[in-house]
Amino acid sequence: MAILVTGGAGYIGSAMVERLLASGRSVVVLDNLSRGHREAVPASVPLEVGDVCDPAFVSRVFDTHPVDAVFHFAAESLVGESMTDPGKYFRNNVGGVLTLLETMASHTARRFVLSSTAATYGDPEEVPIQETFPTQPTNPYGESKLICERLLHWFGRIHGIRWTSLRYFNAAGATPTVGEDHSPETHLIPLALDAAFGRRDPLRVFGLDYPTPDGTCVRDYIHIEDLADAHLLALEYQERSEWGIFNLGNGQGFSVLEVIESVQRVSGRRVPWEPAERRAGDPPRLVASSERARKELGWNPKRDSLDEIIASALRWRDAHPNGYGD
Repeated sequence: MAILVTGGAGYIGSAMVERLLASGRSVVVLDNLSRGHREAVPASVPLEVGDVCDPAFVSRVFDTHPVDAVFHFAAESLVGESMTDPGKYFRNNVGGVLTLLETMASHTARRFVLSSTAATYGDPEEVPIQETFPTQPTNPYGESKLICERLLHWFGRIHGIRWTSLRYFNAAGATPTVGEDHSPETHLIPLALDAAFGRRDPLRVFGLDYPTPDGTCVRDYIHIEDLADAHLLALEYQERSEWGIFNLGNGQGFSVLEVIESVQRVSGRRVPWEPAERRAGDPPRLVASSERARKELGWNPKRDSLDEIIASALRWRDAHPNGYGD
């Protein structure tokens, strides 16, 4: 039986494929290549190119491959964009999960791991965030993921699909073969690295007046290899539990200016930056507690140093100056 990785040609999805192959699993990738890269998928892995919201296409993938479980990474994930084009986020994120679940219900696959987000909590009253906190998203992106979790709940009850949702915020870092190559690039660490090496204009820092120690947003940053480990543990968890929701976080968080300082420390170069207006829908501080994941999944992140995360990203950028276009 195979594990279907949707968005498996993208940044986190390709790291998951790498981890699954290392664990001896059979893998199939589904990706429309709008943001992913064909070169990020190993030649040994079948790549089905198409839209996860297309029921006929997804059904053909399940008919062609003996899919046993689904890791779902194929989603829109830009907070700012979701505030200007909410329809895109509900149509693609909710529609993709619904199509997958309906297809699973008519086939034999009964395990689903959702790549979710700490944005489901909105602007929490305290941090670190625990899974018992209220979910009050402040942007359509977080709302769309919360709806996906409700879909999983009902398909689990009615069709016996076992599911796990992993809520985290910023995936970061790189493996020797998998790194960030987005167009356009929106993630802070690769943007700061590019600014440091003169590959782009000065970094824009969105908001200097948040109620945080230095006035900039505070976020979790988790190495993609640790994220991949957590997703694999979530699949194993389904052997003993029907469902589960887990936060993945470093427990402390780093501000935008702290990330800039770390990039400067690791690269030995100054990061030019300039202030910009706040982005709509951005909570001041999102830091997740991973106590439940550590206890119930046995998750033990091994790469939680910000400098180490950034150093891995820098090594990948040095080896792939043009991304997957090398």
